Amino acid sequence: MNYQAYVFDAYGTLFDVHSVKDAIHRCYPEKGPDISKAWRDRQIHYCMIRQLIQGYRPFDLVTKWALTDALAANDANYNEETIEYLMNQYQHLKPYNEVSQLAENNLHRELTIFSNGTRSMLQPLLENNQLTNSFSLISADDPKIYKPHPDAYRFAQEKLDQEKEDILFFSSNPWDIAGAAQYGFHTAWINRNQAKWPELGLQPNHTLKDLSHIPDKSS
Repeated sequence: MNYQAYVFDAYGTLFDVHSVKDAIHRCYPEKGPDISKAWRDRQIHYCMIRQLIQGYRPFDLVTKWALTDALAANDANYNEETIEYLMNQYQHLKPYNEVSQLAENNLHRELTIFSNGTRSMLQPLLENNQLTNSFSLISADDPKIYKPHPDAYRFAQEKLDQEKEDILFFSSNPWDIAGAAQYGFHTAWINRNQAKWPELGLQPNHTLKDLSHIPDKSS
């Protein structure tokens, strides 16, 4: 028995957020991995803070703030030209190897991206990777509510027009899986690094090493 909708987080799940480290390295030799990690950690952390204080700001702005602080934390001098160059890399993130074949391998399944990213970030990212015809798109920027708030998943459910249990949500981010599971979606954790699932009092329905195989309800 199949799910009626297959929904994917974008950053870290379909696209490798740390593929920016090569561009960072060109600006700051030997600092690419450290700045990339600091950038991603702050990006997630700042979104959580903005959601908790009910002070929504769009994901591109939060990402820029996170980059600025990541550079400062790594003693990397920067100017607006550098910030603009590195921010542009988010429109050129590399998809994981199996993502290019995902739609072709799942012709009879509805594939949707549900991301905290804005459409102005996500549309060019899909275009630059020739994936515009592979996924429909739902952005948390439309209701101005970030995942993992339950109202974000509720918005996605309304857009999909499916029952919670008929939606399978994929993410590499445990906080995102936990939010979707708490809301009532079935979930698939993409565990590319063979990490231990954190003790959150919730478990994903499926744990996958990558997106080569899409499970159904009976899996």
